[in-house]
Amino acid sequence: MSASPTSAAEPPRAATWRDRVAIARPDHWVKNVFVLPGAALAYGLAPGLPLAEALFRVAAGTVAVCLLASANYTINEWLDAEFDRHHPAKHGRPAASGRLSARAILLQWIALAATGLAIGAWIGHFFLAFAAALLVMGVVYNMRPLRTKDRPYLDVLSESINNPLRFMLGWAAVVDNVVPPSSILIAYWMGGAYLMAVKRYSEYRFIGDAARAARYRRSFRSYDEQSLLLSALFYALTSALCLGVFLIKYRIELILSIPFLALLFVWYLKIGMRPDSAAQRPEALYRERGFVLYVLAIGLLFTLLMLVDIPGLAPLAEYRVLR
Repeated sequence: MSASPTSAAEPPRAATWRDRVAIARPDHWVKNVFVLPGAALAYGLAPGLPLAEALFRVAAGTVAVCLLASANYTINEWLDAEFDRHHPAKHGRPAASGRLSARAILLQWIALAATGLAIGAWIGHFFLAFAAALLVMGVVYNMRPLRTKDRPYLDVLSESINNPLRFMLGWAAVVDNVVPPSSILIAYWMGGAYLMAVKRYSEYRFIGDAARAARYRRSFRSYDEQSLLLSALFYALTSALCLGVFLIKYRIELILSIPFLALLFVWYLKIGMRPDSAAQRPEALYRERGFVLYVLAIGLLFTLLMLVDIPGLAPLAEYRVLR
């Protein structure tokens, strides 16, 4: 790690506990809700644990994921400091304004990572393997020489792979000897890539200056609004295709949710197109009350379709040869 960035205008004030908590970004823990569908699907497709035990393991697993995510955010904050100074809103972050030392960052990263991995080891070796992968991806994404966040398209794909990893962690908290279907993992990955591409698009528009955007995020040197929107469309279509494969193969009733999911993609893009959009800060999406209520309604619809058999849909999943 390089020396702490300092402000040229005035000496930085001393770091506070609030600064140390801020770089762990507990307000971003809401993203770890993506653990829950993996756990729910595992319990639905391969129930084995008593419900109470499954819920306890999932709760412990979610805590572990939150700690590991905070470890990743901690190094992200430090290694992005020199770039955050060029962002209209992020230049005042603790590391960007020079209030934190490399030693403090390293100790915090070790404490968060070790605690998260210890909980993961208690849950099981399957969970621990994916917990370690989540931690490794934080290093790959942020640290040179790899630092995939600086590379166009790879920045989105390497960040959004945390979505299927979260899904796998939820799954592994319930089932420790079976891998989930690849179709749902790819759908989850591409769905996350879509969200990330819309976030990039919203950030790019918010900065409003291509040169400044490139100083803030190097991948923006190769992006423009059109390329970001087109990549988001690609990710959305790929996600929808893989999700359709999964729904038809494993639970035909869930195919009824597809129009509602399509509207979800469109609605999120609409949010991303607003000036200073909440899509730049997904942790602030709770302010989009209509959108949040719609997401909850889709969750209830999924639950209902998982529990209720609709006989008239069964023939759609049958394999037939036309002669």
